[in-house]
Amino acid sequence: MTFIINGEEQEVAAATLADLLSALDYEGEWLATAVNGELVHREDRAGFTLGARDRIEILSPMQGG
Repeated sequence: MTFIINGEEQEVAAATLADLLSALDYEGEWLATAVNGELVHREDRAGFTLGARDRIEILSPMQGG
């Protein structure tokens, strides 16, 4: 399915937000996620069904500075 992830169009086989994060190798306890401008909490990701062309924002902490 085609999604807009952090502003870039990508083709990823994923039905839920949790599936998408796994497919993109996002790991760790702290991630912020939003779909179509709405925050999705960590405990809701496994049940959050995605649709074609959804706009997904994934923020993860960065080291350095």
